[in-house]
Amino acid sequence: MNSMIQTVDLTKKFNDFVANDHINLDVKEQEIKCIVGENGAGKSTMMNMLYGLLQPTSGKILIRGKEVTLNSPVDAIANGIGMVHQHFKLVPSLTVYENILLGAEITQKKGGMKTPFIDQKEEIKRVEKLIQENHLELNATDKIEDISVGGRQRVEILKMLYRNVDILILDEPTAVLTPQETKRLFKVMQNMKADGKAIIIITHKLNEVLSVSDCVTILRKGEYVGTVPTSEATESSLTEMMVGKKVELNIDRPVVEQKEIRLKVEHVSVDNEYGVSVLDDVNFEVYSGEILGIAGISGCGQKELLEAIAGLQVTKEGGSIQYTAPGKEAEELLDKTPKQIREYGVALSFVPEDRLGMGLVGSMGMTENMLLRSYTDGQSPFLSMKKPRKLAYKIKDSLDVVTTGVNTPVRKLSGGNVQKILVGREIANSPNVLMTAYAVRGLDINTSYTIYRLLNEQKKKGVAVIYVGEDLDVLLALSDRILVLCEGKVNGILDARTTTKEEVGLLMTNLKEQGGAD
Repeated sequence: MNSMIQTVDLTKKFNDFVANDHINLDVKEQEIKCIVGENGAGKSTMMNMLYGLLQPTSGKILIRGKEVTLNSPVDAIANGIGMVHQHFKLVPSLTVYENILLGAEITQKKGGMKTPFIDQKEEIKRVEKLIQENHLELNATDKIEDISVGGRQRVEILKMLYRNVDILILDEPTAVLTPQETKRLFKVMQNMKADGKAIIIITHKLNEVLSVSDCVTILRKGEYVGTVPTSEATESSLTEMMVGKKVELNIDRPVVEQKEIRLKVEHVSVDNEYGVSVLDDVNFEVYSGEILGIAGISGCGQKELLEAIAGLQVTKEGGSIQYTAPGKEAEELLDKTPKQIREYGVALSFVPEDRLGMGLVGSMGMTENMLLRSYTDGQSPFLSMKKPRKLAYKIKDSLDVVTTGVNTPVRKLSGGNVQKILVGREIANSPNVLMTAYAVRGLDINTSYTIYRLLNEQKKKGVAVIYVGEDLDVLLALSDRILVLCEGKVNGILDARTTTKEEVGLLMTNLKEQGGAD
C-alpha cells in the first residue's frame, strides 16, 4: 500500500524542552494506526504539527511522498488532513448540515464580486449523500442539541469528509461514548478504511487499540520507540514499551466488611440556569469502605450531582443530602455553601470535570495550588508555604508529574499532568467522602492504574468513594456498585461484580418508565 503521510526526523522544541525528538512515522492508505504513549510522550504535539496547529522545529512532513509546509489547519485540510478533537467544536442550536457548512461556504461571483452563497437544498442533498455513503446514521436537518454524543462525533467526522480529507486524525475518540456508540464508531472507521482512507487514533484505551487498529506506534518521552502489528501485540506488551518496564495491569477490588452509611441522598432535583431539569428525584446511599461508580452518557447529571453534594449547586425544595461522620449524628448538607460544609467538619473532596476551570488556577504553580486547600486554616495574616511546597514535591514524585518545577504555572502542563496534581491534592486532604469526576481522563495507562490503587487505598481506610467514569470496563472492575444516570434520573443501581457492560450501556441510553434505585 502507498504511504499517505510520513514524518522524517520530525522535531519540536519548546525552549530547552524537547517534546518530539526526530520522530519517523509512516501511515499508509487503508490503514488504521494507533499512537500510544504515557502523558508527556509527545502524541498530541506530533498530531498538532500534522494538523498545522504547531510548526516543527526541524524535520519534514510528506503527504503522498511530497514534502509540505502546514502553517495552519487550512493548509492541512487543503492537503487532505482532517482532525476530530476530543472536545467537539459544534454549535448546538444549528442543524447538522449548518454545522458542516460553517467555514466552508461556497462563493459565487455577483456583480463582479465574490459573495457568500449557499444553495440550501443542494447542500442538504450533498450532506445526506455523504451520510449514506459512510453509514453515519444522521439526519442532515436535525439540530445538534437533539442528537447523542456519539452522533455529534459522527458530525465532526462528517465535517472532515465534506472537506474531502482522506487522512483523519481522531483524538481520544471514545472518551465519552457508550459501548454501543463505540461499536458504531469503529464500524464507521472500518468503512472509511475500506474506502481508501488512512486513520490515525490517539487513545489510552489499549483494549480498543487491539480491537480496531492495524498497527500501533509507541512514543516514550518524546522519542519513537517502535511500531508493531496489532496482531502481535497485547495490553501488557504495549504498556511495557510505553513505560519501559513491566506494569501490573490488574485492578484490585478489596472487600471491606465493616461499612457505615456516609451519605444519604433523597429526592434531590436540580435545574440548570435555563430552568431545565438536569437532576430529577435522585435517591441513593453511599457507604464507607466502598466505591460507588456512576455511569451515564455525557450531560446526564453526573457533574451536577457531585456539585450538589459539594455545595456548588442550588437544589429544589423537598430534597435531602445527609452526611454522617464516623461516630456522629447525621448532618444536613443541602443548601449549605462549600465553606459552611467545611466548617461543619464535613470532609468532602471533589475532583471536578473541569480541571482548570474549577479545580486549579492555571496561572499558579503546584505549590500555590496546594495552598488553595488550606490558606483559611491559619491564624496568622501571613501565609506559610512550607507545608504546601512539601505536599507539591510529594505529589510530583509519587505521581511522576512532568514539570520543570513546582512553581511552573499548571496551565503550561499537559492535561494528564494537571489531572495528577488535582487528584493527588484531593486525596492528600484525607477525606471521609471522596468524589472524583473523570479522575483518569487523559491519563496514560500506567498513571491510571496508580490512581485506581490510590482510590482503593482510600476505600480500605474506610473512605466512601464516588467515582464518575467514562470507561465501563474500569467501572465494572473498580466499583462495588454502579449507579446509572439517564436523562437526570437514577435508572438503576447494579452490583458491579455481577452486571455486564451491555446492561450498563442499555441503562445509560434507555430510561425505564419507573427508573429508580434497585
